Amino acid sequence: MTTTTDTSTAAAQNSLPPITDDEIFSGHEGGKLSAELTRPLETQRDLSIAYTPGVAKVCTAIRDEPELARTHTWTGRLVAVVSDGSAVLGLGDIGAKASLPVMEGKCALFKRFSGLDAIPIVLDTNDSDEIVETLVRMAPTFGAVNLEDISAPRCFEIEDRVKAALDIPVMHDDQHGTAVVVLAALMNALRMVEKSFDAIKVVLSGAGAAGVAVAKILGDAGVNDVIVLDSKGIIDSDRGDLTPTKEWLATNTNPRGITGGIDTALAGADVFIGVSGGTIDEAHLPQMADDAVIFGLSNPTPEITPDIAEKYASVVATGRSDFPNQINNVLAFPGIFRGALDAGATDITDAMKLAAARAIADLVGEDLAPDYIVPGALDARVAPAVADAVESAANADGVARG
Repeated sequence: MTTTTDTSTAAAQNSLPPITDDEIFSGHEGGKLSAELTRPLETQRDLSIAYTPGVAKVCTAIRDEPELARTHTWTGRLVAVVSDGSAVLGLGDIGAKASLPVMEGKCALFKRFSGLDAIPIVLDTNDSDEIVETLVRMAPTFGAVNLEDISAPRCFEIEDRVKAALDIPVMHDDQHGTAVVVLAALMNALRMVEKSFDAIKVVLSGAGAAGVAVAKILGDAGVNDVIVLDSKGIIDSDRGDLTPTKEWLATNTNPRGITGGIDTALAGADVFIGVSGGTIDEAHLPQMADDAVIFGLSNPTPEITPDIAEKYASVVATGRSDFPNQINNVLAFPGIFRGALDAGATDITDAMKLAAARAIADLVGEDLAPDYIVPGALDARVAPAVADAVESAANADGVARG
């Protein structure tokens, strides 16, 4: 099995000639997905088994034992990739129809990296009630739901309500996929600089979908000191402009009660993680701790560009494919959903996400280096390793149906 690291991926990207508009549009013409048969349909006998009269026996069996739908239809390996197009990466609120190429691409990644089938479902509404009702009514069609590119704070409510209503895996990837890969990268970055989770100070810029999920998973992993900033500065309990989500952040982060802006937050910080889309002035960086870690993850422009970050940090990561250490959700979601579906899980639990992060981090092994803290996006080992870890965690957590 061949392995491609982040460094080689970046080098390959940089060696490619520029991609033209013609190439891009021809690569999307007709869509990127198609349906394929899993059984032959060549003879009258084949037809009688796949459709009438044979199909009636399977239908009545599922009527009597609904769980058979997971093993005798495609629902056991089918993920619905659902969006309203309200927060498409790098593009913002472009609407349902315009978001469809992104959702098709996500489905293609599911197939390529986990072998799962996925279908794009774009909904022409931003109404949370309508989105939840639609998914609940459609739920017999699929085995899991990947929510995608739904704006905050609606994404939190929609995910919570869909999870509560359905007994299948549901995950908003912009939140939890990002958080899992950030945690995996941080595990190895801290190994590189010989620091521990319980001793570091983390500054997290961005309190949207990804920022909230990163804050939560860092807490679950044992980080005690996280400061979160939004566009108005440090989130603390004395601010009177907090949404319910930011009230949660104020209660569960910033244990030292720090107030102010990025300059105050970065004083003595060991780690900076940017998921905000903003930029950080270089003047604030010298006050970070020695052997700092900087993850500037906004695309296409990181909060702190690598050439600047490398002056002040021992380990640097971005969300881009043309630099080392790409924090890419494709390292997480295919394996997470594959493991959850293989387990017949009724939920994707916090323990399953932590297991996914550890599996990703462990693949780096003794090859750990400042420019190699996570496997490359095309590393064929990743999805199977994550799937195995997630399936084991689902069984241990008691959410697996086998």
